Amino acid sequence: MPCSPCKAKHLLKKGKAKVICKTPFTIQLIEFDGGTTQPLTHGVDTGSSIIGSAVVDEDGGVVYLSEIEVRNDISDKMKQRAKYRRNRRNRKTRYRKARWLNRKNSIRGDRFSPTMTSKINSHSKEIKFVKSILPITKLILETGTFDPHALKNPNVLHNKWLYQKGINYGFSNTKAYVLSRDNYTCQHCRGKSKDSKLEVHHIIFRSDNGSDGESNLVTLCKTCHDKLHKGEMVLKGGKHKSQLKHATQMNSIRIQLLRRLECEETFGFITKEHRQIMVLPKEHCMDAVVIASLGNIQNNGLASVDFKTDSILYKKCISDGDYQQSKGIRSEQRIPTGKIYGFRKFDKVEYLGKEYFIKGRMSTGYAILMDIHGNAQKMKPIPKFSKMERIGARNPWIVQEKTIQNIA
Repeated sequence: MPCSPCKAKHLLKKGKAKVICKTPFTIQLIEFDGGTTQPLTHGVDTGSSIIGSAVVDEDGGVVYLSEIEVRNDISDKMKQRAKYRRNRRNRKTRYRKARWLNRKNSIRGDRFSPTMTSKINSHSKEIKFVKSILPITKLILETGTFDPHALKNPNVLHNKWLYQKGINYGFSNTKAYVLSRDNYTCQHCRGKSKDSKLEVHHIIFRSDNGSDGESNLVTLCKTCHDKLHKGEMVLKGGKHKSQLKHATQMNSIRIQLLRRLECEETFGFITKEHRQIMVLPKEHCMDAVVIASLGNIQNNGLASVDFKTDSILYKKCISDGDYQQSKGIRSEQRIPTGKIYGFRKFDKVEYLGKEYFIKGRMSTGYAILMDIHGNAQKMKPIPKFSKMERIGARNPWIVQEKTIQNIA
């Protein structure tokens, strides 16, 4: 069971416990003295981009919080790898007879794509990790089933209110929906023009029979919009991809998790109602707190929770290693994949009293640092390896602990 920092310090000083994990800071008793544990409930807000995780005790006390960012870059990386391979084979084996469907794993039945496999394993890994450090007695998952065809066309339903009024529900019109979808940011200059007036542009012009659907609309500032119609610039990118991809993925993730785990199931509309009663902010980790508290609310009528921890773990899934060996049109530049001055990419380091992760390395002894979300830190002078301390080796999950501000 979780204990206070004072008790942990006392146990370590007396030699009765040892440290087994630094983030989160976890100790293990060397000699078990017959202590007891209390029931803990693990709530998981499943997702195809962000997973929320929280553990609550029987009195409504929150003892663990985390948010996990799962990978959505696998498909793009595999397409890029296939492009490089096709280019190389065309140059190196030009006269060799083409071979098709010769990969046994890619043509076997009942197979999940690499992206789906990664996302399902990310959910399982977080659940397994929490069970390894806390005595979990109950697991509750928030899941949801989606009908992508009905989400796009609500008129096909017998009950027309099942999916409310489609993707535009809650918005005054399609323009309001597109502005909200694009986060009220110009999709060309990303706000660099400093023009606060936003307009909605048809990617395929209406004069060319372009539709008024959301997939053919994009948010632009007035400066970029005027330049585009004057022919002074070319719009970056093309049509927006359908937003129903994640709904389709969640259908499969739900089935696999319920099949593999012993757990209870709840749904988003239940979580929303209880979160509003508890007056908690709309965050993935807070949704997980509500999910884990559902049993206590039903049995004890609790309308609030007690945060016994003020820290949250942010986790980001990354690739296992760097497999690209060289770069350049003819692969003439060798890429060092080993250590440089004792550091690897994604190592956790301490620099000027703060924790960062290595985003890029230079053979001259310098590095580019980033935060847990992958944002490069602009620092002058450029950080040197000699002034860093390596506090964590590269891991498939990079983890950073932060303090929660203004807990309700």
